[in-house]
Amino acid sequence: MAENVTVARPYAEAAFALAEAGNALPGWQAALARMAAAAADPQMIECIADPRVSSGALAELFLGVVGELSPEQRNFAGVLVDNRRLAVLPEISVLFDELKNAREGTREAVVSSAFPLNDGQLANLLADLERKVGGKVKASVKVEPELIGGVRIALGDQVIDASVRGKLNAMAISLKN
Repeated sequence: MAENVTVARPYAEAAFALAEAGNALPGWQAALARMAAAAADPQMIECIADPRVSSGALAELFLGVVGELSPEQRNFAGVLVDNRRLAVLPEISVLFDELKNAREGTREAVVSSAFPLNDGQLANLLADLERKVGGKVKASVKVEPELIGGVRIALGDQVIDASVRGKLNAMAISLKN
């Protein structure tokens, strides 16, 4: 995985520079997400890995699957095909998102909750997180019943565990010591 990220980083930076120059960050983000999804499809993975599939045929197939792209995005995809780098598109997409978030001062959080959160609860939680980190926070919410109650928030490499399961685990560890 680390090797893929190393290979993907220059491509993500190049795509970001093109998107920024064209004032088209959201369009590039959406296009890269579509390209990453297409490149991660099991059938596409087979075609990408097959050395018998020519670059031209692979490019035609890939661009047909991805759908509408701007001329710059098509050229970018063509460079990836020519350099046999379609397999790292998921990493390119993730790195592009990180660059875009850094540019906008936004951090991503994964909120895991034992029960579905309503809009008001999520808004309050995000407001508290934004005050804590001093910037904008985008959250994706996952329901994990095994948490029993409460929430666990992963914000980058920081984890805030306010779940019942987390508190029970902490209590069990302290009782063993």
